[in-house]
Formats: sequence, structure tokens, C-alpha cells
Amino acid sequence: MRPKTHPMHQFLNLKTLILALFLSLFFIFLMKSTIFDSSTQNPSQKFQSFSSQAPKNCTPCNKIPRSLSHALIHYATSSITPQQTLKEIMVAASVLAVRSPCNFLVFGLGHDSLMWATLNHGGRTLFLEEDESWIQQIHRRFPMLESRHACYDSKVQQADSLMDVGKGLECRAVGDPKYSVCQLAQKGLPEEVYDMKWDLIMVDAPTGYYDDAPGRMTAIYTAGMMARNREEGGITDVFVHDVNREVEDKFSMEFLCEGYMVKQEGRLRHFRIPSHRDELDKPFCPF
Repeated sequence: MRPKTHPMHQFLNLKTLILALFLSLFFIFLMKSTIFDSSTQNPSQKFQSFSSQAPKNCTPCNKIPRSLSHALIHYATSSITPQQTLKEIMVAASVLAVRSPCNFLVFGLGHDSLMWATLNHGGRTLFLEEDESWIQQIHRRFPMLESRHACYDSKVQQADSLMDVGKGLECRAVGDPKYSVCQLAQKGLPEEVYDMKWDLIMVDAPTGYYDDAPGRMTAIYTAGMMARNREEGGITDVFVHDVNREVEDKFSMEFLCEGYMVKQEGRLRHFRIPSHRDELDKPFCPF
């Protein structure tokens, strides 16, 4: 989730895209508000409402949400670009355009976090971050973002052995990862993470580019099990970034399943995983 250096033309294009996304969100918000008003009030009711609430000589209007205005100003004036590319961002943004407001869990906290929270305006977006000092730094800049500290006890150098562990029967049984005996299940997360029904999950952390880094093995596995254990059925959209790396590539295909993958754009993969709770005999991965 931390920023990387991009060429200037890509930076300008990305800023343009982000601004366009926020403007689109605003117009959707405006249209929804207008339609709702017109469908629930007759002309006399609307006139009385406007007359009683609006100052004289003031034309009533729908104000832009503060979170959206904050994001517009930030990305219009910032020289820092998100880690994901323009096309990669559009994959998750297009899903949010349909499913928001929703519950969105993001492994990682970075300069793109304000964008994700704003695109999910009206929903809940929760960020899990391994670095407590980074959480404090981002909180000072964007206090409206909701983040929690996450601890990982795995290492990238353990990926091969964890892959073998993950193929065992105890790791293929559908259930709450909080109580799982599988070594890959992420333990110690806040209770609210396990209790919430997440509609979207983005795995863009923890750090995974050197041997002693935590790696994303447990995050990917846990995201898949949360989706399979989803109550009341439904589908969870899961995104994994940096699939150009071996761990993200192999673990996403093994535990989120190639059969559930709907798209890959650059270094980002998108999976749609159905709940298995009503069909416990359903294969871990589709044939």
C-alpha cells in the first residue's frame, strides 16, 4: 500500500482518473438524492420543507459529502501517487460502483486508503496495518480513516512449508478462521474483523518483498476462508495485489482458486468467492 515512483505522465493520468472517479461518485450521490426527494415528497411538501430549512434568497441544493470534498482536495494537490496503476484501480473501483455502500476490508494502509474509503462512501472501510507508527502517521493526516493494528508471525521464507500445510484437511474445512486449527489462519485480529460480513476484501499487505518479511500467505488464506464462511450466503469479491511475486501468485491460485478468478489486470487479481456454509460438501475449489 506504500507509494512507488512512477513516470510523470502516469502520475498525471492517475490524478486525472482519481479526480474523475470522485466526480462520478458525487454526481451519482446527487442523482440518488434528487430521485429520492422527488419520489417521496409531493411538490407542496418539498416547497414547505425548503421554505422552513433554507435561508431566504437561497436556492436549496444537495451539498457534496465532506469525505468526498476532502479526498478531491487531497488528490488534486498531492504529488504522491497510489501504488496500484490506473487500470488496476479501476478493477476494484468498478465493483465498488455497484456494491457500495458495503463492508470493505483492506489489508494495508497507505496513500490510496482515502481513495478507497471515499469510493465506499456510506459504507464501512476498515484497514489492517502491520506498522503501528505508520497507522499513527496516517491517522494524523486522515483521522476519518478507520484502521487497526495487525500482527503477523509468518515469514516469506516459510512460504513453501506453509503451502504444504495448507493442503491438509484441517485447512480445507470451512469455518471461522478465528477458531481454525490451520497454521495459515490469521489469528489475533480484532474481534470485529472476524464478526463482520465483508463484501469486498483487498489484500495489499503485509510486506512481502524480502525473506524475513511477514508475507501475504496468511492474509490470502484468511480472506478466502472469510468468504467461504460468509453467513446468509452471498459472494465476496477478493482482490490480491502484487501477483507478479511468487507468494501472491501461488497462494492466490491455491486458496482463492483459479476457478473463482474473474479477472487479472497487471499485478491485480480479482476473485468472486461464494459462501460454502449452505453446502459444506462443496469442493474447496470449483472443478
